[in-house]
Amino acid sequence: MAPPPLTGLKVVELAGLAPGPFCGFLLSSYGADVLRIDRPNVSASNDALTSYKSSIALDLKNKASHALLLSILAKADVLIDPYRPGVLEKLGLDPVSVLQKLNPKLITVRLTGFRRDGKYKDMAGHDINYLAVSGVLSMLGAKDTPPLPPGNVLADFAGGGHVAFTGVLLALIHRGVSGNGQVVEANMADGVNYLGTFPRLLLRTPMWSGPRGTNTLDGGSPYYGCYECKDKGRYMSVGALEPQFFEQFLKGLGLKVEDIVPEKGMTREDKSGWEHMRLIFTARFKTKTRKEWEAIFDGTDACVAPVLTYQDLEEENYEFRPLVGLTGSPARKVDMAYDGKWLKPGEGGDKVVKEWLGWTKGGGEWDVNEKGVAVKSKL
Repeated sequence: MAPPPLTGLKVVELAGLAPGPFCGFLLSSYGADVLRIDRPNVSASNDALTSYKSSIALDLKNKASHALLLSILAKADVLIDPYRPGVLEKLGLDPVSVLQKLNPKLITVRLTGFRRDGKYKDMAGHDINYLAVSGVLSMLGAKDTPPLPPGNVLADFAGGGHVAFTGVLLALIHRGVSGNGQVVEANMADGVNYLGTFPRLLLRTPMWSGPRGTNTLDGGSPYYGCYECKDKGRYMSVGALEPQFFEQFLKGLGLKVEDIVPEKGMTREDKSGWEHMRLIFTARFKTKTRKEWEAIFDGTDACVAPVLTYQDLEEENYEFRPLVGLTGSPARKVDMAYDGKWLKPGEGGDKVVKEWLGWTKGGGEWDVNEKGVAVKSKL
């Protein structure tokens, strides 16, 4: 069995919030050595995505710290930049004029929320804002209600950290052919917009042409949604789109087509009968507990499954696995389930500097000053 595919890859992650650390987490999960650059005077990090990472504390406005970072980047393969446009340049770390000249093989992945060249480029924002300007948020939520963001999963992690990870992998392939690094520009608004390609292409088709919450896949269809069971707070999910699956679904409920349509001759596709159908399904699901419905639908092709909570998964000793399984070079073991690995600023950094540069802390090349900041000794 070979080691993880990114073993030996040297990644420098400038400390940031969720999207940047998630990109680093994906890289470290598949074998990369990730060194996080923490800010000075920080007692603890709020980043829980630190599995297999190390840390070093640097004051990037300090000449000696800045010099140490440049020495590290001269040996690195990837730099994760989570800052707003212009910040890296102000720190004297321009990816092209400085970093690529220092290390032509360096891949700098720049991850912003809004586009770097758009009207919002200088504005602060969060997942909900990036999702909003992407066009995707307008499609999420029930009818006659404001759009409803799904936590911070779509923009921060899917459109942000995961897209940046993909960009790094593409740049590594390019470097393998050309020998050169490059700048990877990712932003969450474009990332999540791209993820929304399929629903966007359906907007001018009958499947998704109606107002939000009235279409087949956005909560409008009674046979594509969730229903509460007899045990309050427990739900079953239904995705019985195809006719053969819908037939199995009705069989499990103990219903026939004539039982669920308001008028004789109507079909399930007739939207005028959807609310009536939903009322029938709602009432039927409340006659049994989730466990009872599971016993009925498990092993069938009805496309019905329980809505499990993380508490359910914990009670069932659910095995958390990496993003994808690789049979020849598997990822590192997922070493956290519900408790993050809170990496302390400076933790493990001396070992990384020793491995990457051959420098020993206090050996003359670098050290840590009285403020806990790593500095280069020889300028």
